[in-house]
Formats: sequence, C-alpha cells, structure tokens
Amino acid sequence: MSSSEAGKIPDLAAEAVLQVSEEIPEGAEEVKGYDFNNGVDWNKIMESYKYTGFQSTNLGLAIDQINKMLNWRLSHEKIGENDIEDPEIRANTKCKIFFAYTSNLISSGLRETIRYLVQHKQVDVIVTSAGGIEEDFIKCLAPTYLGDFSLKGRDLRLKGMNRIGNLLVPNSNYCKFDDFMNPILDAMLEEQKTQGVIWTPSKMIHRFGKEINNPESVYYWAYKNN
Repeated sequence: MSSSEAGKIPDLAAEAVLQVSEEIPEGAEEVKGYDFNNGVDWNKIMESYKYTGFQSTNLGLAIDQINKMLNWRLSHEKIGENDIEDPEIRANTKCKIFFAYTSNLISSGLRETIRYLVQHKQVDVIVTSAGGIEEDFIKCLAPTYLGDFSLKGRDLRLKGMNRIGNLLVPNSNYCKFDDFMNPILDAMLEEQKTQGVIWTPSKMIHRFGKEINNPESVYYWAYKNN
C-alpha cells in the first residue's frame, strides 16, 4: 500500500463523517440563552426559555400558550353567522381557562401557586380529584413535612406516618380532617332532608371552602370568588 493510499479516508467513512449539510430552513430559531450581563429582566428570561433547548423549550412554548389564553378576546376573531356583534361585549369576552391537577400537587408546595392563581382569578374552572380537595383542607389544619423517597412505608406506618413521594403526613392530620368534616356533612345531610338541597360536587366544595374560612386554602378563594 502506498503512502498516499494509507493517508486516504475510506469512502464509506468520508460519506458518513463528511456528509454535506443541507441548507437550514429559513426562519429556523437559533439556540441562545439569556445573558445575565444585561441584568435581571424577568420577562426576557421567560422569553429566553423557548430558545434555550431541551426541556426549557417546552416550558417556553407553555408560557406562550398561557399568554395567548390570557390575552385572547372575542374581538380578535372574525364575526361569524349568529355571533355577538356588539364591539364592547366582544372586547370584554375573555378565554375561559380550565385548570386541571392531581392531588399530589396540592400535597406539595405547588399548592401555594395554585392558591395564588385562584385567589387572583387567573383561572375560571378547576378540575381535580377528591384528594385534590381534601389535601388542601388537611394542610389548613396541620402541616405536611419533608421526608425522603427511600423511607419504608411499613416502618412509617408503625410510627403513624404516611408517605406521599418524599412528603410525610402524620395520621393525626387525617384525624383532624375527620373532626372538621363530620359536623359539616351532618349539617348538609339535615339541609338535604329538610330543605331539599341537592348537593352536587361543585356545591359541596363551595360549602367546604366557606366552612374552612382560611385564606391559605385554594377552595376558600374559589368560594370567595364564585
């Protein structure tokens, strides 16, 4: 083998490694993060997530979608057949925002974020599980504590403790919840029998939010703002 042949890159390797790049499509976004030399501008930091890459891009897209929901008005749409035509009504008709979550978010510190959104009327409708209701009231009555994912359920049970991921809830918290709920349920049953009240899930949650009377509660604010 000559020296020139020895130094030559095999055709197969050359095709794989030295493949000519196609033209980048027009309008393709460049990956670029926020430059903190420009100071702390929270709006620009939020905007930068979309172009940061990895999961940040998904967060940025979610932020875009939320802003679209908050900024939308019926006046942005073309008037169709049988649509409302009054300009003032169309300008004041906003997007109805549904917010769904599972009980573990209420068990965690995200409860305070959810409470803020409900308190300040940033969402219109809540969709959650029964646990997403009771955990909120339980945390008004007694705190949840940080633990560890690796703690054994059996060992905790012997100590009267319950684990939700890396969160710990004493059994006594549930006892306090029972003490809070039972008299209310008894009163609601009496109202059903004597006044014919029909207790739908939404009406029950409204009542519980009133009874808890605690501004730390998500459903207290749902009650106040409904």
